[in-house]
Amino acid sequence: MLRAIAKIEAAPNFLGNLEAARLFFIEQDAESAAERFRKLKAELREMCEVLRWSPGSGRTARFLRGRSAQAQLRADAIQKLAAQAGLPHLREYVIGRHTVLYAHSQTEVALLAIKHQRQLTYCAGD
Repeated sequence: MLRAIAKIEAAPNFLGNLEAARLFFIEQDAESAAERFRKLKAELREMCEVLRWSPGSGRTARFLRGRSAQAQLRADAIQKLAAQAGLPHLREYVIGRHTVLYAHSQTEVALLAIKHQRQLTYCAGD
């Protein structure tokens, strides 16, 4: 029996993070920015194909292991939002030098944020 294909949606924050990455590519090296952004989008499409068939493919979100009170408050708030949306599981998917934070159930995936490996935390969109 084939499993259902999960529906994938991008949250506004994810789209804001993606635009910030594009602008950073331009700032860093305008000549190669378009090609690097094209490559990132291709990697994201591949990730989405994997997540459609296996929403739990990513690793457990590392920020959930934070020990400080502030880290725990952030993690708890994000977990509550995911649970309220009916997407109780938070995971990360690594693509190249970027990490995508997503929430999922067996039938839905919500892309929440994307960050570069040098960023310490996920950023809220504008």
